[in-house]
Amino acid sequence: MKNKAGLILIVISLFIVGCATTQERLLDSDSSQVQLRSIQTRAFDTTDKEKTLRTIISTLQDLGFVIDKADATLGIVSATKLEHYALRITVTVRPRGETQLLVRANAQYNVTPVTDPEPYQQFFTSLEKAMFLTAHQAD
Repeated sequence: MKNKAGLILIVISLFIVGCATTQERLLDSDSSQVQLRSIQTRAFDTTDKEKTLRTIISTLQDLGFVIDKADATLGIVSATKLEHYALRITVTVRPRGETQLLVRANAQYNVTPVTDPEPYQQFFTSLEKAMFLTAHQAD
């Protein structure tokens, strides 16, 4: 009987410790998701959603992507780049306050999410240049 009670106590202790570890990992995951979201998102000082979507499409094409789907109503553009690898990107546009649009890019390499900031920085650098040229109506 003592062995059985001891075994039950050990199992309960492991269960509690296991739950604490799982909870800590969930919290770590949340902070890493917030960090990733900050890498994937930029705000632009415009309210012209349609022009922004057209600029996103042009930028993706300039970067070698093929546009798979674009929906102006939802503010979503999906594209794929098949040059030496399968990179898929989805870009969403939504209002932020009264004077800005929020652009978020989400990339996947095959089926693995891209967490490296460099591809996002390259996309947003190109997009910022294109947005500047579009705003000043230069081709």
